[in-house]
Amino acid sequence: MNIDKNLKELTISDADFTRMVKFVQTNYGIDLHAKRQLIQSRLGSVIKNKGYNDFKEYVDFLLNHGSGDDINELLSKLTTNYTYFQRETESFDFYVKKIMPDIESKHQSDKVLSIWSAACSSGEEPYNVTMYMMDYFGPKWREWDARMLATDLSVDVLNKARRGVYQLPDNMPANWKRDYFKPSAGNRFEIAQKVKDNVIFRQFNLMDPIQFKRKFDVIFCRNVMIYFDQPTKTALINRMYDATVPGGYLIISLSENLPPDTKWKRLTSAIFQK
Repeated sequence: MNIDKNLKELTISDADFTRMVKFVQTNYGIDLHAKRQLIQSRLGSVIKNKGYNDFKEYVDFLLNHGSGDDINELLSKLTTNYTYFQRETESFDFYVKKIMPDIESKHQSDKVLSIWSAACSSGEEPYNVTMYMMDYFGPKWREWDARMLATDLSVDVLNKARRGVYQLPDNMPANWKRDYFKPSAGNRFEIAQKVKDNVIFRQFNLMDPIQFKRKFDVIFCRNVMIYFDQPTKTALINRMYDATVPGGYLIISLSENLPPDTKWKRLTSAIFQK
């Protein structure tokens, strides 16, 4: 009985699996040691569509000649860019009630805030933070420069974020839907220009040195460290510590935590201060 090779799932050898895992972890921090089946199932169709005969040819190409587009496709297949508006509202409540008054008082003289959404995915988080800040400042918003830096490794999700067109959740506050969105095709909504203008999207690899012009008052780094092993997490949070101002804040997800020996001071679940 003959079975069409295009219908068979490709399998990855131990050697090629080890090479791919090491390459991805070294360059992008993502730990795939326990993701062998995920690699086979998600990359099999990519390999066939690109004309490779097996994983060895594909891995050889990636390690020796892979371009930005090839790497972007690989990482998009192996990671989940799942996010949504008002994710973990407990953290946003703390941000508005505790963090915003603190950083507002510290910047009364220059009225400039520096906020970073690391691993921003498709943009809901930085847009959402901007909406909360616009609500907080109200008529004073125009007096402030609170533009946000939003970064991600994936070019695909950054392009989606820049477009800013979404299917809104049922619990989206009516005033936000009115003030911060405009109707788009297919029962979707586009981020209002005044919100878009507050977010600067850039591609950035969290494994790289953090060398932006200003140190940050607040860093949001939520639901990304789940992909990293502990040494990679520790190195990242130490770089973020150095990239924040004294008294600055780090907000991670409720499903994550920092090691007990961290330099960050824990304020509440998922929120830390330098």
